[in-house]
Amino acid sequence: MLRSSPLRPLPNLIFASRWLQLPLYLGLIAAQAVYVFHFWVELVHLLEAAWGNQDALHKLVGSIGYKADAPVTALNETVIMLVVLALIDVVMISNLLIMVIVGGYETFVSRMHLEGHPDQPEWLSHVNASVLKVKLATAIIGISSIHLLKTFINAGNYTDRVLIAQTAIHITFLLSAMAIAYTDKIMAAAAAQAQH
Repeated sequence: MLRSSPLRPLPNLIFASRWLQLPLYLGLIAAQAVYVFHFWVELVHLLEAAWGNQDALHKLVGSIGYKADAPVTALNETVIMLVVLALIDVVMISNLLIMVIVGGYETFVSRMHLEGHPDQPEWLSHVNASVLKVKLATAIIGISSIHLLKTFINAGNYTDRVLIAQTAIHITFLLSAMAIAYTDKIMAAAAAQAQH
């Protein structure tokens, strides 16, 4: 059986430098905790507003940027929809963070040895830089879609320029994700052909 020779000092240092990414992933975990806190604050305000708490209602209306001709004195369908979309947005960004943290650590830093673990994400078993890019692009499109939907529901509070700009940005994200997925497909086909 062949034994791999130990790395020379410089390659060993370069290879070990991947651990410099560890504080970045720990920072993203801290950002995830902030998102969890933000989610619960908004959810508590929504529940309090549903029970008639005017202070919670005003905080909600301010946080979603909703403006109406008359002061909002009770929850209405638009406010509820905007708050729920904001909560979904937090969840989707949180999912994106998990993909970056877990997938990035597994791909670029060190193996997590989750094989056979009942909670191992399905996508992690075949993750690589290409798969991660496509998954991140898809997640960004989902987040952008939620933002665009929130803007359209609250369109009266935005100028036409903002509406057009957000739509153009969303289309750009969509086209970029399609280009990334198509490039990945071409590269996978080329790699499969090279093996035969």
